[in-house]
Amino acid sequence: MLDNVVRFLSLSDANVRFVLLGSLLIGATGGLLGSFAVLRKRSLVGDALAHAALPGVAVAFMLSGSKSLPVLILGATIAGVIGVLLIQLIVNFTRIKADSAIGIVLSVFFGVGIVLLTHIQRTSAGNQSGLDKFLFGQAAAIVDDDLVVMSVLAAFIILAVLLLYKEFKVLIFDSGFMQSMGFSARLVDLALMGLIVLTVMVGLQAVGVVLIAAMLITPAVAARFWTERLHSMVLLSTVFGACSGMAGTFLSSLAPRIPTGPVMVLVATGLFCMSALFGPRRGLVARRLRERGNRQRESIHHLLRACVELEERTRKTAFPREELAGELQWPRRRLRSQVAALQRQGLLARVEGGWQLTGSGRQEGLFVVKSHRLWEHYLVYRDILTTDHVDRPADEVEHLLTPEIIADLEQLLEREQGLDVASIVDVHQGDSLYRRGGQEDG
Repeated sequence: MLDNVVRFLSLSDANVRFVLLGSLLIGATGGLLGSFAVLRKRSLVGDALAHAALPGVAVAFMLSGSKSLPVLILGATIAGVIGVLLIQLIVNFTRIKADSAIGIVLSVFFGVGIVLLTHIQRTSAGNQSGLDKFLFGQAAAIVDDDLVVMSVLAAFIILAVLLLYKEFKVLIFDSGFMQSMGFSARLVDLALMGLIVLTVMVGLQAVGVVLIAAMLITPAVAARFWTERLHSMVLLSTVFGACSGMAGTFLSSLAPRIPTGPVMVLVATGLFCMSALFGPRRGLVARRLRERGNRQRESIHHLLRACVELEERTRKTAFPREELAGELQWPRRRLRSQVAALQRQGLLARVEGGWQLTGSGRQEGLFVVKSHRLWEHYLVYRDILTTDHVDRPADEVEHLLTPEIIADLEQLLEREQGLDVASIVDVHQGDSLYRRGGQEDG
């Protein structure tokens, strides 16, 4: 194994260089176009086009008798274009939806391709050794001529994306606006599909018909977890695809019998799993942390609001823990943890007779109470809810209202309802005061 590592890192073997560069091109172009395909909801188009290319490979060999990659790619490209046009025709002129049209083209073309490959295998002149590798890929078979073809196609794809980037961006996010500006969304969509066809052709030999769609979809989906911006997603997806190609080549070189294409897909899947877990905004861990933080903030707001309204009602400033627990209907364990959290933040202090809001705690509590009551008044004023059904919605929204929103609510209610926002009172006018647990009246 150590010898294989040294051979790979030194790049002294021409075959290693060819496979590494070819895999890098496949991963990078797949990630580049995959971003647009995923956002345009064309994820399965790459899979359909890969399967549609199989009969093109077979027909090209039958007509030319050559296994040269340019000849086979030309046949695959023609078949892929025919597949794209058939999908568009089915969608435009029938009631069949796009996903069903993709499934039809995928299954029919793939079936025809398998039949043709079987026929070639049985002919005496059809020494088709290598054609079956288009099913699952064989990166080790890449030679310098193949690399030239792949490089030309990759360069063309990158140049086309740079030239049409703005058009693709508008097509993805607002195709109606594109139409209003005089551009044909259908032509731009066909251009995108055509580039997807070429991307599939780049990776067909190394990754194969069955797995090439994964190199289009997986890096792009992984990149989506890390950013909300298109250009960042495109760059990240390209990097993820390129890294998948290089890492797949390295790992497969450690054991020569392991094919490169499937390993590339597994590496891309690993990047996806990592992104799904640790993405800063959409990742599972980040989402769980946000949810935990939101629950903690809501609990703190409930406790602050309970303290302020107890002060209003009892004219006391300190309350024992049992009274707070009864007011909030919380178990003692939960109250104990929240009281400790407020104490650490300097919002609550231990005094004789129980717990008391500090100056900053009272200020924060008054803001929460005001947010709750203003939202209740707004819901009642707009006839959205009646007074006996506004407590729970206000209970949910009070944690989200910002000072800017509060200022807008104050201006609106003061101007249109004549509400004295300087001394905002309970919308229930003392009938229900603080409803425990945000419960509504029957």
